[in-house]
Amino acid sequence: MSRSGTASSLDRRVLISRATRTFAIARRLPTVVVALLAGIGLCLVAPVTTANAESFSIRPATVAHRIVSLSPTATETLFAIGAGHQVVAADADSNYPKNAPRTKLSGLTPSVEAVAKYRPDLVVISYDPNGFAKSLASLGIKVLYQPAALNLDGAYAEIEALGKATGRTVAAFKLVRTMRTEIATTVAEAPHFSSPPSFYYELDPTFYSVTSSTFVGQILKRFGLHDIADRAKGASGGYPQLSNEYIVKSDPRLIFLADTICCQQSLRTVAARPGWRAIRAVHFGDVFGLNDDIASRWGPRVVILAQDVEKALWRYERQRAA
Repeated sequence: MSRSGTASSLDRRVLISRATRTFAIARRLPTVVVALLAGIGLCLVAPVTTANAESFSIRPATVAHRIVSLSPTATETLFAIGAGHQVVAADADSNYPKNAPRTKLSGLTPSVEAVAKYRPDLVVISYDPNGFAKSLASLGIKVLYQPAALNLDGAYAEIEALGKATGRTVAAFKLVRTMRTEIATTVAEAPHFSSPPSFYYELDPTFYSVTSSTFVGQILKRFGLHDIADRAKGASGGYPQLSNEYIVKSDPRLIFLADTICCQQSLRTVAARPGWRAIRAVHFGDVFGLNDDIASRWGPRVVILAQDVEKALWRYERQRAA
């Protein structure tokens, strides 16, 4: 598997963890804060309902200058707001931008000792296995926890939080404003449908998907599309695991594959699945591969995801008109 292929594994793990409830940090952080707030200058941010319900963040009270990013999404954002020079190390999955200080650090199985060697004044994480954040805090290392954004407002809130943590508040605000404008423009320039086409969005070959309440689903909904995952069992978590039978029965008109790099999925591979040749999207070739990294991250490049969806919809429209 290529390095770019593995890069999306952390982001996908974070997204799927939303559904499987592996994030327990929201329940642990009050204990961490009670024990450490006074001694190491951390402050607790209350739950942000528009960003990441069920999660808390620990953020620094002062501007960070030696940042270790164990979140590919955060790495992209830090460079996008002009704080790249403040990043001393990024995890192995942070493959964008190319000049990011990519290391062997893992965001999936992080090592406290390995991170501490970089003498960070802030560590940004999107995943907290085995109390990793608590272990960092016990060493006096400040942590900013940014799990997968629940929706677009959550994605924007995380960008602005990174702006505050790095002294790049204005740049972060401008980036969010630009993203809002570009997504709106992309949607306006896309074809419009009198009857919303249904779609299936695949995170991985085990049929994890997204609903209209997620940051990805909200983008697709703006194009006037109907998400088959919205009525599935487990849809309330935002990232339900569908079944082969459910997808075939739903007969989506469009399929978006966000597992083309990690798992080599394509029209050919999905057509070989039991019953899938009968799905209209497969029968008519309306299966669209997406870049795993872009499709799994909730940072600045969600704009590119929207643009990729627009291109797919124009292709679908041309095929319908032919």
